[in-house]
Amino acid sequence: MKFIERDIAPHLRRLAASFPALVLTGPRQSGKTTLARRLFADLPYATLESPDVRAAAADDPRTFLGRYPRGALLDEVQRAPELLSYLQELIDTAHRGVRYVLTGSGNFALLQSVSQSLAGRAGVARLLPLTHAEAARTGHAAPLDVTLWRGCYPGLIARGADPRDFYASYTATYIERDVRQIVNVQQLGTFQRFVQLAAARIGQLVNLASLAADCGITHPTAASWLNVLEASHVVFRVQPYFRNFGKRLVKTPKLYFVDTGLAAWLLGIHDQSLMAVHPLRGALFENFVVGEIVKHRYNHGNLRPIHFWRDSNGREVDLVLDDGARLLGIEIKSGATFAADWTRDLAAWRAAVGPGATHRPIVIWGGADSGPRFGVYALAWDRIERLPSALD
Repeated sequence: MKFIERDIAPHLRRLAASFPALVLTGPRQSGKTTLARRLFADLPYATLESPDVRAAAADDPRTFLGRYPRGALLDEVQRAPELLSYLQELIDTAHRGVRYVLTGSGNFALLQSVSQSLAGRAGVARLLPLTHAEAARTGHAAPLDVTLWRGCYPGLIARGADPRDFYASYTATYIERDVRQIVNVQQLGTFQRFVQLAAARIGQLVNLASLAADCGITHPTAASWLNVLEASHVVFRVQPYFRNFGKRLVKTPKLYFVDTGLAAWLLGIHDQSLMAVHPLRGALFENFVVGEIVKHRYNHGNLRPIHFWRDSNGREVDLVLDDGARLLGIEIKSGATFAADWTRDLAAWRAAVGPGATHRPIVIWGGADSGPRFGVYALAWDRIERLPSALD
């Protein structure tokens, strides 16, 4: 399988040159191990997925780390989080030049362990599935509906796998392994239904009461399971932007999936021809655009959150990016014919913020061309990497 060049590589090299430890997190199958082994081929490699390696690390962590006095690439380190305390000790007593690269599929638990044990000693980066631009460079760019249906996991694209087979296996593996590592889910069938119901709510405000009722579980269980999905890099939440506004604004987050291919599979879109007529195509397109922007920011070392804006009258701007000086409002529309009324909520938002505090708004749409329209800039869906510097 041909190696896929990733946009995050320069950022990872900078972190590795600046910190004695580099922590690379992200969902399973996003390419963490492949990329880390390629970039840091000089380091010895050990994976904590192997039971014997994990047992050695747990039974005698000092001896285990003693095998790698100058550094190592330790894969799936969330399987042995107690190792990080001993790694801190080794880093603090080692000579200059020691370098450890740690990868892991966990999110909350792993990052909590890093903050406790390796604070100030580790640079942290997140690798998500391929951007559209990365996929295009491999020669595997696809039309919009195929892109939404197929998703962007590198293994799927590089191998030319059937998305139906890939996501069936991915879901089964995730439920059987990752969920049980994070929380004791007794009813796996109910949990799988919960994941499907979450997919049906992409781009919507999170309503845990409704989600719990539809799934037949309690509100606390729904909250816990949604945290599990987020901890495993399956979903993420976008918080509303409500600072410095006098009017009443929505303060509930919106829900998105890390990859639209997985969401489409969970929604039962098992044939690419169904995407064009599916009632959630617009939501999947919005999810795709939001995901592309998150990937771009992470690939350039920007871990700052993105936001959306919605007022009490239902007017909404899909994304608000803050570059520290001014705000950038982005509307997302899946249509291929540009409509003047797409800019209405952007105008209301800009008036509320103040034109001097904003960049020129952008509409990312399902059309094929880009340029100024109706006081905004229209940006084609396959040119998202050309957004201004507020992304970086």
